[in-house]
Amino acid sequence: MEPFTDPLAAPEPAGPEYVLHLYITGATPNSTRAVRNIKDICEQYLKGRYELIIVDMYQQPELAQREDLIGVPTLIKRSPGLVRRLVGDLSDRERVLKALGINLSDEGAVL
Repeated sequence: MEPFTDPLAAPEPAGPEYVLHLYITGATPNSTRAVRNIKDICEQYLKGRYELIIVDMYQQPELAQREDLIGVPTLIKRSPGLVRRLVGDLSDRERVLKALGINLSDEGAVL
């Protein structure tokens, strides 16, 4: 006997479409800017579709060591698609959007 499934029930929520890890070093100016910039980008272009994990290398050095980072702050896009890495304060919005695979039309709408 098959289990009963309510056809009117809401579908199970899927996991986040974008999984991002941002590695920072405390409250340095570059780290603070990177956190602010990626949060702004996520809320503007990925609202409700992302998971952002912020790792402070001073508090969790073992996590940073596994990533073999060459500089900080570093944003690592785990999904969707290929893993991408961006180093810096993420202030070049166009570059960040391109790395995340977010294309904008001339009107600024997400395609």
